[in-house]
Amino acid sequence: MRGVELLEPVAANPEISGLAYHSAEIQPGNVFFAMHGAKSDGNLYIREAVAGGALAVVSEEPPSTNICWARVKNARQALAQAAANFYDNPGRALTLVGITGTNGKTTTTYLLDSILRTAGHLTGMFGTIEHRTPASAFPALTTTPESLDLQRFLAEVRAAGGTHVVMEASSHGLALDRLFGLKFAAAVFTNLTRDHLDFHGEMQAYFDAKKKLFAGVGAGPASIGVINADDAWAEQLFAAGVERVVTYGLKSGADINTKKFLLSHAGLEFAVESPCGAISVRSSLVGRINVYNILAAIAAAVALGVERGAMEKGIARLEVVPGRFERVEEGQPFALIVDYAHTDDALRNLLETARELRSASAGSRPSGRIITVFGCGGDRDRTKRPLMGEAAGSLSDLCVLTSDNPRGEDPLGIINDTLVGLQKVRANYRIEPDRAKAIEVALEMAAGGDLVLLAGKGHEASQILADRVIPFSDREVARAVLRKLGYGRTAASPERISPKREGSSRN
Repeated sequence: MRGVELLEPVAANPEISGLAYHSAEIQPGNVFFAMHGAKSDGNLYIREAVAGGALAVVSEEPPSTNICWARVKNARQALAQAAANFYDNPGRALTLVGITGTNGKTTTTYLLDSILRTAGHLTGMFGTIEHRTPASAFPALTTTPESLDLQRFLAEVRAAGGTHVVMEASSHGLALDRLFGLKFAAAVFTNLTRDHLDFHGEMQAYFDAKKKLFAGVGAGPASIGVINADDAWAEQLFAAGVERVVTYGLKSGADINTKKFLLSHAGLEFAVESPCGAISVRSSLVGRINVYNILAAIAAAVALGVERGAMEKGIARLEVVPGRFERVEEGQPFALIVDYAHTDDALRNLLETARELRSASAGSRPSGRIITVFGCGGDRDRTKRPLMGEAAGSLSDLCVLTSDNPRGEDPLGIINDTLVGLQKVRANYRIEPDRAKAIEVALEMAAGGDLVLLAGKGHEASQILADRVIPFSDREVARAVLRKLGYGRTAASPERISPKREGSSRN
């Protein structure tokens, strides 16, 4: 238990075979870490762990069995430190970059990973969509893995000869010490808007969790802080104790900035001003929000010493980020976009992007409608539901209000909460609780020149109901409806870097 803060001396020192924090995963000779959780308490499963072969228990509680017991002040930090010890501190051999914020984490992670790979580095990447090492890749269950799993992944990256790891640092992951003990070469902050208040309670606590990535998570402050200077919360990060700060943004004075950019359905094109010279950006990603994401990735790359050519090529090579303003094409005469936006700010950004693109392409022609299919998640912050309704209703020509992941809540109750915002702005809306039918309603109503947005689930391949999880992909449901309506698949786009398109997580 090297480096773990013990409240009492440990009576024995057994030779262990591994670590576990789920009693069902215990193997003979393991140490079981009993941690308090939001929905469950690991201390309730100690007898099950011992029956499975656990030789020792680590807990914040007094001993409840006769086997070797290590009582600690913080079981989550103890797990993180013990995992680092068990895998011989793999993070110390890697350049670690953590990306935190409400919106843009996933896209920025994919962009920076593409830049680093283009520069010749062997990388690992962990986030909302997938966890990937040079040896394996699989859909993510949580945005930031539990510390034991993360240390195992880092060891896999190191064993494969990897040099860099880019990861999303969620507020849950930071608050729950999943990153404890890691020293980050760079910490990136994208923005902060309302989200996860069901967990954090209020905005300052939510921000303070994000700030931990900069101030340090048990191994000292991040070496470099990459900060969105345009965000209202940025000022509080400048005093977080990082060794050096690199700023980015659209306002004058940021270290990494652009004066103007060209928005179109084909993507983005603009020149970036940076301390290492001008950087030319051509990207198939669309919208103003992706200007910020690209600037964030460039700022992190500049901080890490990546050369300009790799930045330009790496950005250009990333064709799409799954479920982030992702086009679905089946030859239909209207645009169809799938996006992960599931907060009021993200939904507003999505719709403002859609409106900007509609204005840019309309010219003298009449512009089509924006039809938005959306819902709100169950067992999550209820206060954002009317705000999401207001955002969707004020910026769409027609909304189809439906279910997202209702979880343990009544879908109609969630819809009623959201309806308040739609009615406040006197929106044109339809209600269809069945998400598959809602998508069908929207696509049946769409005409040439319209833009249909399927918001909220993005890359997710399942829907979480009260009693089960069912397979569900907005993308695939939409394709099936389009084919039912008589449209056919278009030719495949040119091959570029195209990540996996599975997984589901929001923490």
